[in-house]
Amino acid sequence: MGDIAIYPGTFDPIHFGHMDIARRAAQLFGRVVVAVYYRPNKRLLFSTEERVALAREALHDISNIEVRPYKGLTTTFAESLGARVLVRGLRVVSDFELEYQMALTNNQLAPQLETVCLMTRKEYAFLTASILKEIFMLGGDVSTLVAPHVVAALTRKRESLACPGDSVTLVSLRD
Repeated sequence: MGDIAIYPGTFDPIHFGHMDIARRAAQLFGRVVVAVYYRPNKRLLFSTEERVALAREALHDISNIEVRPYKGLTTTFAESLGARVLVRGLRVVSDFELEYQMALTNNQLAPQLETVCLMTRKEYAFLTASILKEIFMLGGDVSTLVAPHVVAALTRKRESLACPGDSVTLVSLRD
């Protein structure tokens, strides 16, 4: 229970599936750092600062969770914190191959780090940030997928992207 674990991701935005993994990790480890990656190789809707703020608000009630942004290699960030565990969530079988590959790569870079995968609860097995953003931007209700403050942030973002005469300028979020 004394170990430090990091739960890295883009969290663009944080949703109930992410929150569930973070909360469960907090029950297993003394300290969990939700590590918000600065510049992933994908199109983002929210800035790093916005993603960190949304995650902090979503997880503020858990005393042993801290939310921090990071750049560079996840293993380097983990080592800088003295973390010994990387936490990952698995939704479906297709996630396993990528997570396994990443775990092996991370182990090559930092053999002292262990990867622990937590299985997503069945009610979140379908949920991805990309899917929820697309649903929301097309006018769908995502209130059962994200916390109210995230719905509010999504609403502000959609309004800021809207063009006169259009409901929203939509860019594919499947990158």
